[in-house]
Amino acid sequence: MNDFTLNAEVRSDLGKGASRRLRRLASLVPAVVYGGDKAPESISMLAKEVAKLLENEAAYSHIIELNVGGTKQNVVIKALQRHPAKGHVMHADFVRVVAGQKLTAIVPVHFINEEAPTKKGGEISHVTSEIEVSCLPKDLPEFIEVDLANAEIGSIIHLSDLKAPKGVEFVALTHGDDKAVANVHAPRVAPEATEEGAAE
Repeated sequence: MNDFTLNAEVRSDLGKGASRRLRRLASLVPAVVYGGDKAPESISMLAKEVAKLLENEAAYSHIIELNVGGTKQNVVIKALQRHPAKGHVMHADFVRVVAGQKLTAIVPVHFINEEAPTKKGGEISHVTSEIEVSCLPKDLPEFIEVDLANAEIGSIIHLSDLKAPKGVEFVALTHGDDKAVANVHAPRVAPEATEEGAAE
């Protein structure tokens, strides 16, 4: 049984104005379902149901059973558009899951062994919290692990430094974009502290 389910209704009132009305008047999140051998489908979901689903980080990288007006289909989250200040989801894109057909999905990043570089005096900056992957549905990972055990001060960890799980490709790398995932830099000295030192 699928632990991740979401109810939705078909949305016929399209356009930006209609989407704004959905969000404001009905507390609904507009979304689109793509992929498979079917045409894209515009749907809407209750904002509180979407928020509840996303409380579980695993929902981002698991197959979700989407029930659209009684018709069920398996999907994964392709993209979420969030409110810049409040953080709630304003629009969602889903991709249909077809067995034996590759899909792209956003997968969370888990950083481990962060204490190793910090013990050397380094400060860690997370450049990203998620990575887009391409794989078969059966190979979809729950998260991508970034091990910082050997990270040195001044180093930048790129996508190419990560070990992709079997059967999984990083989409950005296939396009020649070796994105930074994290960096380790020397501690920043506060300007006041520097001035005080000079004055003494």
